[in-house]
Amino acid sequence: MIVGYARVSTSNQNTMNQHYRLEEYGCEKIYTEKASGALKKRIELEKVIDFVREGDSLVCTRLDRLARSLSDLVNITEQLSNKNVQLVILDQDLDTTTTSGKLLFHIIGAIAEFERSLTLERTEEGRIAAKTRGVKFGRKTILTPEKLQLLREEFPKETDKKSLARRYGISRSTLYRLCSGE
Repeated sequence: MIVGYARVSTSNQNTMNQHYRLEEYGCEKIYTEKASGALKKRIELEKVIDFVREGDSLVCTRLDRLARSLSDLVNITEQLSNKNVQLVILDQDLDTTTTSGKLLFHIIGAIAEFERSLTLERTEEGRIAAKTRGVKFGRKTILTPEKLQLLREEFPKETDKKSLARRYGISRSTLYRLCSGE
């Protein structure tokens, strides 16, 4: 049996084009999912891997529709391999039943993971550079230094911590974080 898997990352995207291509390839059943590829748990992907049997083929339009990391790709291909299920990626013309297809699959996966790592490194470098220039990240401070001092004075005296936090417009966890050790 030829089984397809289509995935989009956000709810405002649709899988129409993927469905068309998977049907054109000959998929008899197609599993569809709206979930980020970075998620470890993708319900429809788990269902399709559980569904396929020896001799079946799992078909995706693109490699990034299946997974985002090399370890995730390796895990998925191992599961399919253990079940003697072929993996076909249409856009990259990959077919894991052949030795060269397996090699190419792992090379492309490694390059994709390397590219993602570079992006994360660049993002972190940009964040650090911005911090050194004085850019503040996160929510703006609600409490002035004077209000914070008052809060710290009231904290040990107040028995109802929830109402104290509400009075200052902060959460209880923030209250305890700001007043711990004081």
